[in-house]
Amino acid sequence: MLQKNPVLGTGEVEETRQGEAYLPFANDPNRYSKKFYIESYGCQMNFSDSEIVASILNEEGFGATGNFMDADLVLLNTCSIREKAEQTVRNRLQVFRKIKDNKPGMLVGVLGCMAERLKAKFLEEEKLVDMVVGPDAYRSLPGLIMEAETGQKSVNVLLSRDETYADISPVRLDSNGVSAFVTIMRGCNNMCTFCVVPFTRGRERSRDKDSIIKECTDLFDRGFREVTLLGQNVDSYYFTEDNGENIDFAQLLASVAEISPLLRVRFSTSHPKDITDDVLHTMARYHNICKYIHLPVQSGNTRILNLMNRTYTREWYLNKVKRIREIMPDCGLSTDVISGFCTETEEDHMDTLSVMEQSRFDMAYMFSYSERPGTLAARRYTDDIPEEVKKRRLIEIINLQNSLSRVSYKNDIDKSFEVLIEGNSKKKETDWVGRNSQNKVVVFPKNGLDLKKGDYVQVKITSATSATLLGQIN
Repeated sequence: MLQKNPVLGTGEVEETRQGEAYLPFANDPNRYSKKFYIESYGCQMNFSDSEIVASILNEEGFGATGNFMDADLVLLNTCSIREKAEQTVRNRLQVFRKIKDNKPGMLVGVLGCMAERLKAKFLEEEKLVDMVVGPDAYRSLPGLIMEAETGQKSVNVLLSRDETYADISPVRLDSNGVSAFVTIMRGCNNMCTFCVVPFTRGRERSRDKDSIIKECTDLFDRGFREVTLLGQNVDSYYFTEDNGENIDFAQLLASVAEISPLLRVRFSTSHPKDITDDVLHTMARYHNICKYIHLPVQSGNTRILNLMNRTYTREWYLNKVKRIREIMPDCGLSTDVISGFCTETEEDHMDTLSVMEQSRFDMAYMFSYSERPGTLAARRYTDDIPEEVKKRRLIEIINLQNSLSRVSYKNDIDKSFEVLIEGNSKKKETDWVGRNSQNKVVVFPKNGLDLKKGDYVQVKITSATSATLLGQIN
């Protein structure tokens, strides 16, 4: 599964393969007569959607497998944000097509954003898949599978105005047993010109508060100690109860935090125009709401922001950052940055660098502009920045963020943080790894203490890289 990866100290943008398939820990292989294999690409929403798909498939007699050679059904949950992700999916489909030639009964399906956008190519031109299923059509999977089993190509990419999958209990896949995603809303109304999401995931609709609280409570009761509330734009969450009461994101956030002081609460992603003082004050009021905000800036130049339809100016964004730090001086801050958007000049690029310097981001997701077919930018503007210029500007953005990250992490030396233990360090089994409230990874020795995953511990930071804090238990 591919996920956009924060670039810290690497000097290059990369996508990191984190595992071939999701494996539900609760799966009893003897319960299921058929096996499915799933890979997910792109954002956290796609990973969360794969957990919904797994739940639907479990009900239909499919159990998960980590080996696609054993699978009766192979699914790729796809992303259309970047061209590289699309090419990766195509390459994987070619692999599965060769296997399918020697295993005729195996079905291959594409889910998610690419499914909606490229259904004709997949089904007709390239003949790579048996079924294509959009992000609002997962309930129809059982019928589509039956249709595909007869040799017919099956497709459902219809978008919905009300589907939230609120009544489906996700199967927690590839989980560490400590942290889980909880989707609170779907779709997006923002219409940023570079983004295909409104066309592939539809308009915003929010889940009812009670179903969200029930899911988070169930996770806590099962031993999970952290939930991340997900949405394309979580701050615009809005739901009207049957009694007429309107619930906004600040109220929902408080309700989740009140499940237990031992349940950490995170959220992603925020749009700068929608994160309100009410949300910030709610974050400050509850110890268990993590002091971390992902606040995409995309560009530091007002003219480019206007072309992107981001609906804020450079000055407005910087004032929002200032307000966050007034209310929560210890708040961690990360961002998204795009280099080389249409008509971007060197002066515009320098504005982006200066916004990064003034905002002092702890980490960032950084990409060069990749025109996506069907977006407003593709219709309105010419992608006129040469690739070598995009790449050079991106390297400058990365180098600056690397230096900002080094300073941010170095400034934490000699501080103590509450860390939620997520598991063993990948490098040394004698070390724990976890994260602090500011979403920074912390590694520290176990020292023979009686601790386990899901425990909270105070750690004093003794050293740091540009992406990891190293410390000792207090």
